[in-house]
Amino acid sequence: MAQRGPRWYFNFRSPYSWLAHHDLTARHPDVAGRVEWIPYWDPDPRSERLLAEAGGSFLYTPMSREKHFYVLTDVRRLATDRGLAVSWPLDREPVWETAHLAWFLAADHGVGPAYTDLVYRARFQDGEDINDPSLIAEIAGRLGLDPAAAGSAAEDPALRERATAALMSAYRDGVFGPPFLIAGREKFWGLDRLDRFADAVRSAAAAPAPALSAAPVPAAALSATPSGDLGHAGGCG
Repeated sequence: MAQRGPRWYFNFRSPYSWLAHHDLTARHPDVAGRVEWIPYWDPDPRSERLLAEAGGSFLYTPMSREKHFYVLTDVRRLATDRGLAVSWPLDREPVWETAHLAWFLAADHGVGPAYTDLVYRARFQDGEDINDPSLIAEIAGRLGLDPAAAGSAAEDPALRERATAALMSAYRDGVFGPPFLIAGREKFWGLDRLDRFADAVRSAAAAPAPALSAAPVPAAALSATPSGDLGHAGGCG
């Protein structure tokens, strides 16, 4: 089996994923165009059930209250360094499938990166609720997509199947928090690791293809993932 190409798991909820997207597209556009983009989000009960039926689980560990307050300050500092102003959204009973499943429609029409940019901008710079189907429909319309299809993406059975496949991919890759980036056998978690990921992608592109594919992570190792807050590297873990 051929080794899978470089990929990054992004998340519309995570401010670090927002900043990683900014840096990836602004500082490493060659890498952004070379890697696979995979949405990753907190599943609702339906997605969680479908994921379990497929043999996977969601490995993310919720952060502590203290870490949450730290993130608010840290992200504001990091955004200021990039000339960005943060307008924090208020999430009321969020259903993250609303924004993430519509991304598949955007990707199908070649506007996945543009959609990603607009959703991040709406959430973190305009403070809007990206869990509102009407907002997602409006963003889709600006990109020439079917607003009704985008706004109701979370109710589309075919998109739910693709969503399950994306979450299973994250499970198999051992993703425990966004942003999560993979190049060959190397894994990188967090905004702080983005430059190293970009270097790894460029190095791999310049090197001859390896003779052997990377060994998969054993299922037993995935199920043994410890619980608790596992630290911080510019990622939401």
